[in-house]
Amino acid sequence: MTAAPSPLTAVSDAELLRRYRQGDSQAFALLYERHRLGLFRFLCGLCNDAALAEEIFQETWMSLIRSESQQREAVQFTTWLYQIARNRLIDHWRKHGKRQNLQDEYDELQHGEADTQPNPEQQLSLTRDQQRLQAALDDLPAEQREVFLLRAHGDLELHEIAALTSTPAETVKSRLRYALSKLRRLLTDPATADEVSL
Repeated sequence: MTAAPSPLTAVSDAELLRRYRQGDSQAFALLYERHRLGLFRFLCGLCNDAALAEEIFQETWMSLIRSESQQREAVQFTTWLYQIARNRLIDHWRKHGKRQNLQDEYDELQHGEADTQPNPEQQLSLTRDQQRLQAALDDLPAEQREVFLLRAHGDLELHEIAALTSTPAETVKSRLRYALSKLRRLLTDPATADEVSL
């Protein structure tokens, strides 16, 4: 017998936040569950440092909780959340100077349960694919990588990315097009694949 879905599942993000601020902790739990994985992936992809991504991830949620400002009606909750995360990361980079380029991999299991456990051969294949994707992302110019990650993990529309990054919509569109084209080329060219010998 499966548990009945929560009556909050159909409630909008903005309404969940409002209910949380009125004392409903279950509303925040659902809000966090909806956005945690995409937000963490976005931060990891942007800074390529699991520890830093985790720190900024926590700071983002704390900023959201502490904020007394209301989400502007014209801005989607997701856009607002990613704007907070982006600002926290930029603040960190400014405070610490040049951004770090570490090759740490993040543990997705910490933020989401896997449906199945792959066997060792599948795990090696997944690791190779993740390494190729991360290498391809690292090869993108920062502006293109950010637009791609906001679209892929934030599921934001082009006009939302334009507003979030204070960039003209046509520029965002071009950056996404170039990013997708370059990623496609890097991921399909066998010369770029890592040769991992067993």
